[in-house]
Amino acid sequence: MKTTEISTNKKKELLQQLVTLDDLDIFKHELLADIKSLLKEYAGKPSKRWLKTEEVKKLLGASTGTLTALRIKGTLPYSRIGGIIYYDSEDVEKMFDSRKIQNNKV
Repeated sequence: MKTTEISTNKKKELLQQLVTLDDLDIFKHELLADIKSLLKEYAGKPSKRWLKTEEVKKLLGASTGTLTALRIKGTLPYSRIGGIIYYDSEDVEKMFDSRKIQNNKV
């Protein structure tokens, strides 16, 4: 091959791979929009469905005794597999929703 042929091939290759600042700006805006959409969709929701006792205590800011009382009263359903207690994250959310207090003082 001649030097001019190699040079021409490299130029064509570079032109096909060229990314402009406008391309990067468009990509950035699309990526940020996707991230914002995902954050809105999953805001405040636990990342997994089944939570262990320690995770629920941390989420609620509750002590072991409080969590035990919620289980005994039937306020917070749970499942026991072996010696591990699991809570459905949807049940934890429902418990919060059912306990909402609206103060309508004017």
